[in-house]
Amino acid sequence: MATSNSRDFELDVAEYVEEAFERCGLQLRTGYDLKTAQRSLNLMLADWANRGLNQWTVVQHTETLVQGQTDYSLPEGAIDVLGVAYRTLNNGQTSDIIIQPIGRNEYLQIPDKSTQGQPSQYFVDKQISPKIQVWPTSNNNSDSLVFNYLRRIEDADYGPNTMQVPFRFYPCLAAGLAYYLSIKRAPERTMLLKQSYEEEFKRASDQDEVRQSYQVRPSMRSYRRLS
Repeated sequence: MATSNSRDFELDVAEYVEEAFERCGLQLRTGYDLKTAQRSLNLMLADWANRGLNQWTVVQHTETLVQGQTDYSLPEGAIDVLGVAYRTLNNGQTSDIIIQPIGRNEYLQIPDKSTQGQPSQYFVDKQISPKIQVWPTSNNNSDSLVFNYLRRIEDADYGPNTMQVPFRFYPCLAAGLAYYLSIKRAPERTMLLKQSYEEEFKRASDQDEVRQSYQVRPSMRSYRRLS
């Protein structure tokens, strides 16, 4: 039996919107229909980021430390940091040491945030422009931080554009958008569509639930843990 020999199935934004309207028992008729659906889609992507459901956007970054500097801006689009290693370079050989995350209150209680030494803790300040703060601050200008961060999912904008979503998340995205639209346009279907969305969401999130797999993997040749 012949098969398609094709593996390039992909929906664009307009097709996701059309699918969602159909699940709501509606038809996509006007430009405003597309606009309101795009708005709902972007709100749903923001919710995915809050739930940690965008592991495919993980990026590794190296930040050179500056002596005495307490905070460093995260790359554009970064929304969270998954793990941090302090990297030193001695005689041409790198050595990575895992440093520990702390919360806002713990960081505020540090009496002298300008203390210099070997960084052992970090705090991610999740403002509109997030920063990572280290303590102690570096005592040189040659060492660095190596960390993985979650980058914001690209917006759903123009109808013919595709989504920055892996193949396995297509059903979750379609089901979620239908649920979001039903709240505004088909409330009689909301409970059914919500159930379908939560089932698809669980299947998708189960694929990426262990964040540790995305943490920095330090060089084991010279690995040691700070006490």
